[in-house]
Amino acid sequence: MTIKIEMLRCFCTVVQAGNLSEAANRLGRTQSAVSMTLKQLQDHLGERLFETERKNRLSPFGEQVFDLAQKQLQQFDHTVHAIETSAASPHGLIRIVSVPSIAAHVFPTAIETISRNHPGVMIELRDTDTHQVMDAMVQGHADIGIASGHFVLNGVRSIPLFEDRFGLVCAADHPMISAPEPPTIADVTSNRFVHNNLCGLIKTPAFQAAVAGAEITVHNTHSLIAMVRSGNWVTILPQTVVQFMPDALAFRAISDLPDKRHVYLYVREQSRDIRLAEELCDLIIKNLKASGHAS
Repeated sequence: MTIKIEMLRCFCTVVQAGNLSEAANRLGRTQSAVSMTLKQLQDHLGERLFETERKNRLSPFGEQVFDLAQKQLQQFDHTVHAIETSAASPHGLIRIVSVPSIAAHVFPTAIETISRNHPGVMIELRDTDTHQVMDAMVQGHADIGIASGHFVLNGVRSIPLFEDRFGLVCAADHPMISAPEPPTIADVTSNRFVHNNLCGLIKTPAFQAAVAGAEITVHNTHSLIAMVRSGNWVTILPQTVVQFMPDALAFRAISDLPDKRHVYLYVREQSRDIRLAEELCDLIIKNLKASGHAS
């Protein structure tokens, strides 16, 4: 018997639902059909996938299969989406991935121009963290990427965009914003500090030592901003992030923190519509230069 993609989808849905009944509802199948599919998969593999018949706890082998099956389903679903999107975009397609703080800053005007110059062109924009931007570029899931830091990738051209300084980011009415003297690393990291992914780009030894034992780390940018906006927390981010909510957030330089974030534009050289992708990149650089941000 060959393991079919729907077998893996059935198994993953049961794991996520925690029982056959809910999984059957999600899949639009009968409970007996779901149970039979699981039995076929388990018999073929020759190992138990679940510890109990209630299907609410995976065996050690089942955990391995679940991890691999999820990755395969994600890849399959992405491939199907890419095929369908490509078929539905005869006038061209540009797929973009970017870190959130940059996407809002550089894309609106450039995308508007591309759409006006090339009616019918489809544009997909996703925001995510730097590591996933790089993964998307390497795997061919994106034509253009914008990320923090420089990476050398096979078949991908990198272009320096701009740099911006790291500093204190907090609520606009936080006392540290109006203090007479600029804050130090010690001031910020001892004042209900929230660690975030971009902190890894800061190389100043005093900062890394200060945050080594950080109790709270928030990986999602929007969740981080929500916490900081409340006025109860502070963090360290590049200055452009404050443009998300200029009325609610404030930025202030930290006296003993000179680090800057370096932002790069990545272009996949074998993109289906490489001329469109390059035109969009040229617009991004042109707009950044006009605003005084480009490197």
